Amino acid sequence: MELLHSGKVRDVYADGDDLILVASDRVSVYDVVLPTPIPDKGKVLTQLSLWWFEQLADVVPNHIISATDVPEEWAGRAVRCQKLTMLPVEWIARGYLAGLGLKEYEKQGTVSGIKLSEGLVEASKLPEPIFTPTTKATEGHDEFITFADVVEEIGQETADRLRTVTLDVYKRGAEIAAERGIIIADTKLEFGRAADGTLVLADEVLTSDSSRFWPADDWQPGRPQHAFDKQFVRDWSSTVTDWDRTPPGPEIPDEIVEATQARYIEVYERITGKRWEA
Repeated sequence: MELLHSGKVRDVYADGDDLILVASDRVSVYDVVLPTPIPDKGKVLTQLSLWWFEQLADVVPNHIISATDVPEEWAGRAVRCQKLTMLPVEWIARGYLAGLGLKEYEKQGTVSGIKLSEGLVEASKLPEPIFTPTTKATEGHDEFITFADVVEEIGQETADRLRTVTLDVYKRGAEIAAERGIIIADTKLEFGRAADGTLVLADEVLTSDSSRFWPADDWQPGRPQHAFDKQFVRDWSSTVTDWDRTPPGPEIPDEIVEATQARYIEVYERITGKRWEA
């Protein structure tokens, strides 16, 4: 197999007409891969994505060909999938105000050009989920763009379709997670186009790397939330006073590694109802 791309978390290999997508245990914050892996992280992300792909099969087709027809050394953390022409947009849905969305709102009262009501605070629930796309930067950081920018980039029909699908995926996921005591504050999706023109959900879906997960019984607007996701590592990294958020990143202490692993596994178990077995 030929290594086509090594990203912050996933490695992509060509295997004939298919791709093999391998999720590593690497973790990145502020677009910097940290030198310390989180054990089992790649497997948790892969298995949670596969569970969600099944739940969302009637909402949008996905890129999965097989979860088992992969090299044994990558069992549990790799999938065989379709080759797609990926779209140059990060498709983000938000039901709560957090992260970069919160920062833009505090500065401008908007997120991706969408005007929000006054008086919102960190972790406020929005009246309705909103679509807040960003660029998909190959270097540097993703930047917010408006829906009009998406239309200009990929056309009205595709933009309309995928805005609707993004919000539908988020709403379905949020509804299922809520039944299990988990708030999905926001999520990021990726889509590609198959050879026959079909729009296909790709990469990962509703995982702790691509979403914010909060325990519903602890949710309280106006303060940071207990994070079952990568925000926990971001919060730790912000306390490292001698790091300027450029490579190389700092080593992660053992207690942060263990707590991060535990949070990823806990949200997997709570959402899927399955006991995690590495």
